Amino acid sequence: MAARYYVIDFDSTFTKVEALDVLGEITLKDKPNKKEILNKIGDLTNQAMAGGLSFRESLEQRLQLLEARREHLPVLIDKLRSRVSTSFIRNKYFFEENHENIFIISNGFKEFIVPIVKDYGIKEGNVFANTFEYDQEGRIIGFDASNRLSKNNGKVEQLKSLNLQGDVYVIGDGYTDYEIKAAGLANKFYAFTENVSRDNVMEKADHITPSLDEFLYLHNLNKVISYPKNRISVLLLENVHPDAEEILRNEGYQVEVHSGAMDEEELSERIKDISILGIRSKTQLTKKVLDNAQRLIAVGAFCIGTNQIDLDECLKKGIAVFNAPFSNTRSVVELAIGEIIMLMRDLPDKIAQMHQGVWNKSAGNSYEVRGKKLGIVGYGNIGAQLSVVAESLGFTVYYYDVVERLGLGNAIKCSSLDELLEQVDVVSLHVDGRPENKNLIGAREFELMKDGVVFLNLSRGHVVNIEALEQNLASGKIRGAGIDVFPQEPKTNQEPFESKLRNHSNVILTPHIGGSTLEAQENIGNFVPGKIIEYINTGSTTNSVNFPNLQLPMLENAHRLIHIHYNAPGVLAHINNILASHNTNIVGQYLKTNETVGYVITDIDKQYDKAVIQDLKAIQGTIRFRILY
Repeated sequence: MAARYYVIDFDSTFTKVEALDVLGEITLKDKPNKKEILNKIGDLTNQAMAGGLSFRESLEQRLQLLEARREHLPVLIDKLRSRVSTSFIRNKYFFEENHENIFIISNGFKEFIVPIVKDYGIKEGNVFANTFEYDQEGRIIGFDASNRLSKNNGKVEQLKSLNLQGDVYVIGDGYTDYEIKAAGLANKFYAFTENVSRDNVMEKADHITPSLDEFLYLHNLNKVISYPKNRISVLLLENVHPDAEEILRNEGYQVEVHSGAMDEEELSERIKDISILGIRSKTQLTKKVLDNAQRLIAVGAFCIGTNQIDLDECLKKGIAVFNAPFSNTRSVVELAIGEIIMLMRDLPDKIAQMHQGVWNKSAGNSYEVRGKKLGIVGYGNIGAQLSVVAESLGFTVYYYDVVERLGLGNAIKCSSLDELLEQVDVVSLHVDGRPENKNLIGAREFELMKDGVVFLNLSRGHVVNIEALEQNLASGKIRGAGIDVFPQEPKTNQEPFESKLRNHSNVILTPHIGGSTLEAQENIGNFVPGKIIEYINTGSTTNSVNFPNLQLPMLENAHRLIHIHYNAPGVLAHINNILASHNTNIVGQYLKTNETVGYVITDIDKQYDKAVIQDLKAIQGTIRFRILY
């Protein structure tokens, strides 16, 4: 087999930055025109990297602008150590294992390149770069003009002089890296785009490489992760918070964002190549959609509820679903409190009258909340927190839930929904979207309520019969209502909102924004991606709403095998028998089941017979199998 050599660029490839740009940040920090000079340096760098300016000319001009000295270099080296490319750090073992055959060929300078790459086991003798020239005071005044790499086409000439016998692969971000392949000195050129993308360089590349993981995957080389993160495609719908997009992109995933929801037909087509789907409440993830989701690994519900997702079908297909059960709790509670106070004070009518020029200063139909009875239907995360806040305002709190829950503070538990409805002054719904809750509140339930009750639904649109609500508003039975959710809601902000509740002066209508505060959406945007990334990286399923929940330790010096199967007797024994038949040593094993599936995590020694993987996949009832390195 022919020897393999790896030629790697330094600036914007081995590191995330151009070193001379960072040097400029150091040397020019006290200059009043620092920003202007740094922009000039950046422009000169980009022109050279894209092939629009000769390298030597660019280098000469940049050094003149830098005003650098020898004592600036240790500071630069410290900064560069913290800015090594993420995928290079992750795959440090690759450099250590192949250090004899890795060459750093750069138009940068040895003074700062060698200390950085030596940390990764790369030999100093395999680093080819320019060197600075100094005056007697230590000012950097130029570079060694005799060095091949200070000249145009320098990388080509340097590689020719090495006369490498074998297969040569070049990884870099600039046009000068492509020139090595163009000169016939390399088998392939890989445009490295983790840090910067140059269109004219990518056009010339044999393969675009968003991370080192991709290169190692293509060449079947040792790597930390089993599958390149850049091959994991993410689709985020419904204006998910930008933090989520940033977190997922920083993890290395390919992320596409769509502002609105998609209907079943559109999503069925779009989801075919998607690995991770992020949605909010309007997107319906049906069996038809999931039947087309051949690559889907996980779903993130960037909200509390998951009734818009066919959880059973996801489970059968081995797709883990995560939501944010706590992230917007406070936001919903504050909206509920605000609307209750507004309705108790008859503010919607008074506000409308003021806008019409009517001055109606009166205490009529206006009440304090202190001493009133608040009935909370659904005592989960939101209902329980509303209970605490409302009690602090002076409410006597009553609650009802089909699940046995301990009341907080002085909250009084009701044995039935009827018992609650008959005695409270304010009813606030905080139930989930399960089918059994459809029309939970209808004509009969409104009849049980006190005359002049205040009614809130900030939970799910289908839990209230809208016709019955409208009739009780019109009759005055309900003095005021706050409604944030509806049986049918527009998919985008461009679609009109239609409802029989419009034009009732005693109704506060809001467009499903109970959890839509900047704080809540930021919390959700950070929480859900974290759970998905943890699941993909470690197999942990904590907070999954459909998978058996397992909290797993980080994997070290082993392979992790993830086996999802239909829950049937004997599967774990079958897995272990296969491992034993291949003399595979188990270093850790975890099992959790629910009524539908079993979730087995097995950590095994680094060395194993590859045939064991095929045998594990062939176990009857297997839904999905993954390997984590």
